[in-house]
Amino acid sequence: MESRVETDDYGRKKVFNACMEPCAIERGMRIIGGKWTGSIIYHLKDGPVRFNDLARMLGGASKKMIDQRLKELESREMVVRKVINDRPVAVTYELTEFGRSALKILDDLRIWSEKHDLA
Repeated sequence: MESRVETDDYGRKKVFNACMEPCAIERGMRIIGGKWTGSIIYHLKDGPVRFNDLARMLGGASKKMIDQRLKELESREMVVRKVINDRPVAVTYELTEFGRSALKILDDLRIWSEKHDLA
């Protein structure tokens, strides 16, 4: 829905079709816009990754943060967690089809960020 602002004959402004609830962009950003979330999804693009390997790939993120984001992504069915060994416990994380659907968006964001030398 397109929002617009119009000015009446008295110079007063009125908004038509104002967003009264989060728009589609905001809803999408709530999922992939969290700190480290996009990076986690992007690093899972090539297949299953073990937790510690993912932590190494995301050098600046704490393991607690990574664990929290992975749980959020798992609850949203973007990531699947698989136990590959019981003793010692070893798990991998892999994107679901829904998770893979975010890769194009994240790649476009990466290209845009690099093009404009964003810090």
